[in-house]
Amino acid sequence: MAGGGTLGAGRERAKRGKPSKRKKKKRVGFVLDMTPLVDIAFLLLTFFMFTTTMTTPQIMQMFIPPDPTDVEVKMSELFTLRVRGDDKVFYNPGIDEPQLVLLKDLKKMMVEANIKLKNRLITVLKVDDNASYDVVIKVLDELNLAEADITPALLKDFNLPRERRFTIAPMTEKDLEEIKPL
Repeated sequence: MAGGGTLGAGRERAKRGKPSKRKKKKRVGFVLDMTPLVDIAFLLLTFFMFTTTMTTPQIMQMFIPPDPTDVEVKMSELFTLRVRGDDKVFYNPGIDEPQLVLLKDLKKMMVEANIKLKNRLITVLKVDDNASYDVVIKVLDELNLAEADITPALLKDFNLPRERRFTIAPMTEKDLEEIKPL
């Protein structure tokens, strides 16, 4: 039988017509050496840990008088904010009668009062024990937002640097009586 015929089972035909005598190699699994990858990952991790700066805690500087004596303040430079137990906020400049104020109007009032008194305004916050924490935080946020408008206005109009004067005082019985009927 020349030039033809069948090959045996399992044999493959070679390129030139000769039967292949080589066995098909089994594929060996792919091996990746992870050591250099882990080394680089830890080097990058330590590099970024040592070179980044952590955020510093923000603090508000407070000055406390050395002795517990009363501090004399001009009533015309005083702006009192009171938060009642039912979460209503009242204000009074100087010795005026307390009036109800909405939180959205508080920022505008603080800006106007500070500019009018040319940075001599002292803000006093008095909070009732029954007032919710949320309202107190909102009042403080409005006061902080007002600072963004007060500082440039003082520099532009009067060339004065901003000196913030703020205190938190205890709510007295007299304060509660003043705002109770409102």
